[in-house]
Amino acid sequence: MANVLKRSGLVKKRRQKIRSTKQGTELLDFNYPNAIWCVDFKGEFWTGDQRCYPLTITDGYSRYLIACEVLERPNYELSKPVFEKVFKDYGLPETIRSDNGVPFSSLAPGGLSKLSVWWIKLGITPERIEPGHPEQNGRHERMHKTLKAETASPPVKSFDGQQLRFNKFVNEYNNERPHEALKMAVPAEYYKPSLKPYPKYLPEIVYPSNFKTLRADKWGKIYFCRHYWRISSCLSQEMIGLEECENEKWRVYFGPIQLGIIDLKRTYGFGQSYSIVRYDGKVGKNNVVI
Repeated sequence: MANVLKRSGLVKKRRQKIRSTKQGTELLDFNYPNAIWCVDFKGEFWTGDQRCYPLTITDGYSRYLIACEVLERPNYELSKPVFEKVFKDYGLPETIRSDNGVPFSSLAPGGLSKLSVWWIKLGITPERIEPGHPEQNGRHERMHKTLKAETASPPVKSFDGQQLRFNKFVNEYNNERPHEALKMAVPAEYYKPSLKPYPKYLPEIVYPSNFKTLRADKWGKIYFCRHYWRISSCLSQEMIGLEECENEKWRVYFGPIQLGIIDLKRTYGFGQSYSIVRYDGKVGKNNVVI
């Protein structure tokens, strides 16, 4: 019956969806304080009649627990103020390592999200572990195990009460609890705040002189070589860098992150809209990212 309806022109062809997959990135070593901060949400649990999502931030080198804040939702709007506060108190790290979950990452090219775009503009490089491999953020996960055992088994029956319990744990973890990996020292003995301060004004991304730069529109598209190229809505009004490579191809960057490739040979008709080819070279019909 479906075939009969198709032959009769009674079934409209569905628009092909843009698809992507979550991927990890290259992971660096914990060589010194503030080289890499690790972030995650410690699951969710109930505090009375309200869900609690603890956002945790640690320094990977010293194991120093920078923040443990209870949030009502694991989203960009509630997470950003937490990061703003710790950036003002502790300075900026070079890299932030996370999993591929919201709000740290998305299915956009490069795994970017609104939060990671903000990090990049601050000069912070986002790192992501491979999906299904929490051991790649093992130091942070080990802290989470202790955190849950001592503060949330069972949780306090109020939102504010749970935060007070977390605050007490943070102090003990950093200043009183010795770590075998730190030669039985406490994290506070190994951690020093970053010398890179949180800026008063958000700087613009600067690209090398050989790059062509274009500002994305409010939908996250750029107009290049008489074609529109879809990138991501999380890059609305942001400056995008293009580097010419070969055979009418251009690498597309946001800051240091390569997002994909513009292939001018795969275009037809001026003013048409296309998606950039994902940087690993996989491409579907009409340059749809897969």
